[in-house]
Amino acid sequence: MFRFFKKKSPLEKLESQYKKLLEEAHKLSTSNRAASDQKHLEAQAVLDKIEKLN
Repeated sequence: MFRFFKKKSPLEKLESQYKKLLEEAHKLSTSNRAASDQKHLEAQAVLDKIEKLN
């Protein structure tokens, strides 16, 4: 009920960042393929950090 008082764990922060990067990459894929590929690389780096935490 009072979730807004609880701080996010590092894992939750990384998952949120990963999801945001993938959404940006998807939006860019229709207009700028190079930027989209860059976002995918950034998302992959975040995914690697997530896997290290697990």
